[in-house]
Amino acid sequence: MDVYWFEQSENDVPADDEWLSTAEQARLQALRFVKRRNDWRLGRWTAKNAAASCLEHSSAKHVLSTIEIRAAKSGAPEVFVSNQPAAATISITHRNGVAACAVSLCAKVALGCDLELVEPHTEAFIADYFTDEEQEVLAQTAKAERFALVSLLWSAKESALKAISEGLRLDTREMNIQLERGDFERSLKIRVEWHPVVVESKHHGTFAGWWQIEGNVVRTLVASPTPYVPKMLATCYA
Repeated sequence: MDVYWFEQSENDVPADDEWLSTAEQARLQALRFVKRRNDWRLGRWTAKNAAASCLEHSSAKHVLSTIEIRAAKSGAPEVFVSNQPAAATISITHRNGVAACAVSLCAKVALGCDLELVEPHTEAFIADYFTDEEQEVLAQTAKAERFALVSLLWSAKESALKAISEGLRLDTREMNIQLERGDFERSLKIRVEWHPVVVESKHHGTFAGWWQIEGNVVRTLVASPTPYVPKMLATCYA
């Protein structure tokens, strides 16, 4: 199954709101806090452009305004074009002024993506959110690599939670992350490759996906059915 990946930063988002639909502009006005408004606009801009590219629509502002990203009952984003459901499944994530959107042109697919930063996490965090097997792997990891591995495992869990449409309502210890140790060690030297990951959930089955570390940014994507290596979408403003 093909899956596409698209990223944008806050600097890519237009100052005006002409690319938002009337309903989306009303939603934006209802958001009280500046950071929430900025994150919401960034996420919508990224998702609309990703959807437009995959659905072969122009990315002109008046066209983007006909593409809406609506929240399903579960909270998962859904794509509508001219008020009709689009044959696409998306997942949106944002972190530290950057947003990403994963897109599949299969309407019925479980899909989740996540962006994280490589940063310190406490032992209490690890004990609260990671399985015994994951904690054992972390205990055997050199201190210099530990922060990156914790961030990677956490990001994969976040992606799986989005694919399941549960968010943090689900106990993250009910899912176990499996990746090749050799891939992780190589990624610390060559941080631009996608590597496979498997997420096993006690109650929701198995998800396959991909991960990447570039600089201090971790990217993960999981889906069911199994996705091919993500295809990066180029920026295009037609």
